[in-house]
Amino acid sequence: MASSDVRIVPVTDQKQRQAFAKFAWQIYRNDPCWVPPIFMDRLALLHPEKHPFWEHAEMQLFLAMRGEEVVGTISAHINHRHNEIYEDKVGFFGFFEAIEDYAVAEALFTAASSWLREQGMEAIRGPENPSQNEEVGLLIDGFHLPPVVMMPYNPRYYQDFVERAGFAKAQDLYAWDLLTNIFDYDVQKLPRKFVRVADQARQRQGLVVRRIDMKQFDQEVARAKVIYNQAWEQNWGFVPMTDHEIEHLGEELKMIMDPDLVYIAELDGQPVGISLGIPDVYQALLKARPQPNMWSLPLTLLKFLWLRRKVNGMRLLIMGVVPEYRTLGIDALLMVESARGAFHKGYERCEMSWILESNDMMNRIIERMGGQIYKTYRVYEKLL
Repeated sequence: MASSDVRIVPVTDQKQRQAFAKFAWQIYRNDPCWVPPIFMDRLALLHPEKHPFWEHAEMQLFLAMRGEEVVGTISAHINHRHNEIYEDKVGFFGFFEAIEDYAVAEALFTAASSWLREQGMEAIRGPENPSQNEEVGLLIDGFHLPPVVMMPYNPRYYQDFVERAGFAKAQDLYAWDLLTNIFDYDVQKLPRKFVRVADQARQRQGLVVRRIDMKQFDQEVARAKVIYNQAWEQNWGFVPMTDHEIEHLGEELKMIMDPDLVYIAELDGQPVGISLGIPDVYQALLKARPQPNMWSLPLTLLKFLWLRRKVNGMRLLIMGVVPEYRTLGIDALLMVESARGAFHKGYERCEMSWILESNDMMNRIIERMGGQIYKTYRVYEKLL
């Protein structure tokens, strides 16, 4: 149908915000790989007063309507911290969903681009839902399996829509699949050099690699923040998290965390490295199948808690070392200890994600450990 049949409506109230959040269930109702979010969590993420990201960002949500029916959604948002750090004028799009009709996608991209241009932006990048600290990238390869925890998913035809709208690749993000059984007691399946580097680091005076202490969770989150904001400082598109964002993420992860998958490296008492693995609770959420209403939440949570006991996969969400300590083998030791812990807790597979395509060192390390790239996500950009 012609684009003139599509009407773009800016979201201005809670009712429209709920319609925005619910629309994804229409797109994926017959897709066995889509993992539905908890509806109330998604609403909170979209509310400017309920998520700390919006303390330094502004957003406009748009609904695409055909008659009285919602046929698509998109957000346009400005991360002011990003533009301050990089001294540019980049806006972002996210939460893009559309029926299989390019006229709908075109109208949504036009609305998001126009709004960002009106705010003085010179380029549009995405998808980021709403930032690199949540869900980022468009899935372009690896549709045969569901996503793991905190990773996005979308229909195949979205890539065509985005590229037809004039977007070009800015960066690819890799998801690596790795069997944890390479880390047995003798680590015989690992490259000899990798094992030697880890063993040398283990003997270094003053270096301690330990599991997270859940009894001092707030203090551990503070240590993690110090490491995270230094270790990722040079990563493409990285924006340091605020104290409020770190605390918010910590509280979210605390509910699903397995302490045996989280390790902190300290040298002479100072935090210098972290490995943060989380159980792939999407395995349970996929089967619990949350619905976009409040009354189904108690039953969904009961199903989720029951199914969570059978989770056998994990995601290595964060693994990094403060730059000045990267020659000490701490990264190798963190990987060995983390994967050993996962293997002995019954986690059979680990997704290491996401890894920038330009991060040659990390990609080589994972490949040498037997990892395989099994999903690729793409961030797009276009000048306004």
